[in-house]
Amino acid sequence: MINPLKISEMLSQASQMQEEVQRKLGETVVEASSGGGAVTATMNGKKELLKIRIDPSAVTSLSGGQADVEMLEDLIVGAVNEAGRKADEAIKSSVQGMLGGLKIPGLGG
Repeated sequence: MINPLKISEMLSQASQMQEEVQRKLGETVVEASSGGGAVTATMNGKKELLKIRIDPSAVTSLSGGQADVEMLEDLIVGAVNEAGRKADEAIKSSVQGMLGGLKIPGLGG
C-alpha cells in the first residue's frame, strides 16, 4: 500500500530538484566557435544565446560580395549550433549527476 505522506514528500523533493536544475541551467555557460575562431557563440544551459563575437578580421575580409556574407552567416549558424550541442551535453551531465545514476528513458540513462 502506498503511503500518502511519502507521495507528498516525494513531490516536494521533485519540485526542489526541478528548481535546482533550472538554477544550474541558468548558471551553466558554454562557448563554441567556427571558422577557426572567426565566430564565437556563448550560450547558457537554457539554450539562450548570451553573446556572439565576430572576429574583426572576418568582417574586414568581406569584399562586399554575396558569397562572403553567406559564408559569415554560415559561420554564425555553425557556432550557435555547436554551442547548442555543448549546452545539451552540459544539461545531460548536470541532470544525470543530480539523479545519482537513475536510469530514466530519454535522458541517455
